[in-house]
Amino acid sequence: MYLSLSDWTSRKAAGPGRAQDVAFKASPTVIALGMVSLLTDISSESVAAVLPLYITSALGLSMVAYGFFEGMNQSISSVVRIAAGYAADRSNRPKPIAAAGYGLSMAARAGLLFATGFGGILAVIGLDRIGKGIRTAPRDAMIQHASQPEHLARSFGLHRLLDTVGATLGPLLAFVVLLLVPGDYRTVFVISLAAAVLGVAVLALVVPDRRLDAPAPSGPEDDGQPAGAPSPKLRVLVRGPLGRVLLAAGFLGLLTIGDGFIYLALLEQGQLDARWFPLMFVGTNVFFLLLAVPMGRLADKTSRAGIFVLGHLALAGAYLCAGAGNSLVFVLLALALLGVFYAATDGVLAALAGQLSPAGSTSTAIGTAQTVVAVARLVASTGFGVLWILLGSTGAMLIAAGLLLVLVPAAWMLVLRPGNRPAPRRRAA
Repeated sequence: MYLSLSDWTSRKAAGPGRAQDVAFKASPTVIALGMVSLLTDISSESVAAVLPLYITSALGLSMVAYGFFEGMNQSISSVVRIAAGYAADRSNRPKPIAAAGYGLSMAARAGLLFATGFGGILAVIGLDRIGKGIRTAPRDAMIQHASQPEHLARSFGLHRLLDTVGATLGPLLAFVVLLLVPGDYRTVFVISLAAAVLGVAVLALVVPDRRLDAPAPSGPEDDGQPAGAPSPKLRVLVRGPLGRVLLAAGFLGLLTIGDGFIYLALLEQGQLDARWFPLMFVGTNVFFLLLAVPMGRLADKTSRAGIFVLGHLALAGAYLCAGAGNSLVFVLLALALLGVFYAATDGVLAALAGQLSPAGSTSTAIGTAQTVVAVARLVASTGFGVLWILLGSTGAMLIAAGLLLVLVPAAWMLVLRPGNRPAPRRRAA
């Protein structure tokens, strides 16, 4: 019998207490940040839900072009994630950094009203993704600091639940607008801008501007380092258990393709009408929001690293459904499995990175983890677009599923085998 990573982090942060021994209390800061993300995701996902069809149908671009666009969507934000996380750690003030990111995304929404053609849309979406890259790590560091260490993944799950409510409402609003007025993308863009403005307002007026080293009733301990200590260099972050988690996340990310590919394959296999395409985003997000908190609670009680790795089995199942299914049952099952995958990985990876980070480097560690995954997904999406062209949707999906099923056990051994356990850190006397 050996300790899981959640055991190390719980003992590191809260002594002998375990998640099941301490009552969960939702932090007002986590809820406020969840509301910011809810409004921001209404803004971003209402646009994202119509882009795959717009690119491949209206603009007539190939699947290779769409794969590159999907990967760029993931990777553009990665360019600034580590730098934004480092800036938040160095300044010890994550809120202004996060606010700058949310502000850029809001500006991008305004730009959509004036952009014309693929180049203009790509430019404003790129600006939005840069904003996302700037805001994500500082925001997650605020969540980590405001949360109970014993329930860290559960707190991230609560935030992701609220975030996913917005990610569900956004595509639903886009679907209703285009159903009532086909082709009325401008109204979708106006709704997107209004939601972004409200999100920035909530962040500015409701979320407290606290320093990461300020005393908090349930925050993580500091390992005895002085307040405001500079962040460790990147090479220090990638040592030990955090480095192994980053390595596993990167390898698994190489087989994590964009959701749009799965939805397009389901559309093709299930022979569905294209007008139902935005509702696939809704379906995945419904399952995600239902499972985000329970999956975070399970990760806190068992193994955060284990839940993160095993969540990729659900992704492999979604690939199999998208590649081999030809009925509505397979469509629904694929959306459910994709929701399980996000519930088991999204907030859990942020919780892992935050808890395994050296003192004074929470934002940097989270940003590094997100960058590793984003860059890997750029490679995955571009490569999968080529595979789709060569083998078709069915062959490409089945190959991706098979490779992922082989890689999951290797990732499990990398992060959870007994020889990979560090000694728990102790509070300085």
